[in-house]
Amino acid sequence: MSTLLKNATIIDASSPYHQQKKDILISDGKIEKIEDSIQQKKNYTIVNVDNLHVSCGWFDTSVSLGEPGFEERETIKNGLQVAAKSGFTTIAVNSNTNPIIDSKSDVEFLINKAQNSAVKLYPITALTINSEGVDMAELYDMQQSGAVAFGDYNKPIENDNLMKVALLYAQNFDGLVLSFPKNNKIAGEGIANEGINSTKLGLKGIPALAEHIQIARDLFLLEYTGGKLHIPTISSAKSVELIKDAKKKGLKVTCSVAAHHLVLTDNELHGFDSNFKTNPPLRTKDDIKFLQKGVKSGVIDIITSDHNPIDIEHKKVEFSEAKDGVIGLETAFGAINSVLDLEDFINCITTKPKEIFGIENYSIKEGNIADVTLFDPNSDITFTKEHILSTSKNSPFINKKLKGNVYGIFANNQLILK
Repeated sequence: MSTLLKNATIIDASSPYHQQKKDILISDGKIEKIEDSIQQKKNYTIVNVDNLHVSCGWFDTSVSLGEPGFEERETIKNGLQVAAKSGFTTIAVNSNTNPIIDSKSDVEFLINKAQNSAVKLYPITALTINSEGVDMAELYDMQQSGAVAFGDYNKPIENDNLMKVALLYAQNFDGLVLSFPKNNKIAGEGIANEGINSTKLGLKGIPALAEHIQIARDLFLLEYTGGKLHIPTISSAKSVELIKDAKKKGLKVTCSVAAHHLVLTDNELHGFDSNFKTNPPLRTKDDIKFLQKGVKSGVIDIITSDHNPIDIEHKKVEFSEAKDGVIGLETAFGAINSVLDLEDFINCITTKPKEIFGIENYSIKEGNIADVTLFDPNSDITFTKEHILSTSKNSPFINKKLKGNVYGIFANNQLILK
């Protein structure tokens, strides 16, 4: 079977066709031809849509799926379809299931469930057994089974020595350790960014200091131990500065930011809508400014959706009682494309994350495996509940204007269109 992409603008800095409009012929899962015009044949599947752009397949480094244990939130099968129709050919799946993904058999379960899907699934397993922060899980065994990184999702490692040992141990097999940036003793029972809005609304605040202290500790440990550290979903201006300084020292530290932290502020909390309850919490305009600058300057390596489906029973309650988390696969592109340059977005969701997580990136060249995302960066939409593909509906972008539209993907010799 052959697929012909017509009049596609290629966005891939590693390709000789970067920023050029070409026809792309894909046969048996590989790019056979890239030319100005390719003659159509009867047996070709033709993709000829408005303002078609093609990039290397997008990679989301923080996706939560309910299965196993929370299938009412999201199944693996539907989650992979959501990812595909949102433009992602690869996802790294968090360990916050029931049971927690903390063993070799758990990793194998996830990978087997995703077999034959267009979207590749890579597990990020728990760093500690049952994500309890007490005993380190069997990291090497899990890596041998297919895990790409280790971290307790949205839970900080409070034991300093445990983090030190994890960083030392993971170096034996070039493992990537994740450390969630939150000091629970400083954060306390806070549920919103500590500031003017939390005070006005009577919500217990989480100071950005809770993030800074944890990051500073982890960076000191990394400087002592060596190894590779990834800090997921930073949310404040000071965090960008801390990581910038660490990189200048030559430390092997990388970080990510969630799409909603690049776009939304804690001003959204005035309606007490629990769809805006996130972890870390939404911060201020100044924080957004520094985070966006961090992406443009390269201090922030990765943009993620931090997709975390939460069922309605745990969201349609009082704000203080609601679970943290938002879905973000469907809106990641439209939200970020509204505030950042397209090539900055593409770089932070293709080349850089794949390099950090040790996943091959297939450039758009003749003879290469076809692993591409199809999209239009210019169309405007107002995102509504009808656009939600996920089983859970906890999106913070409902009724907000987004820029851009994803058509689908071609990956694993499969064309998936929305």
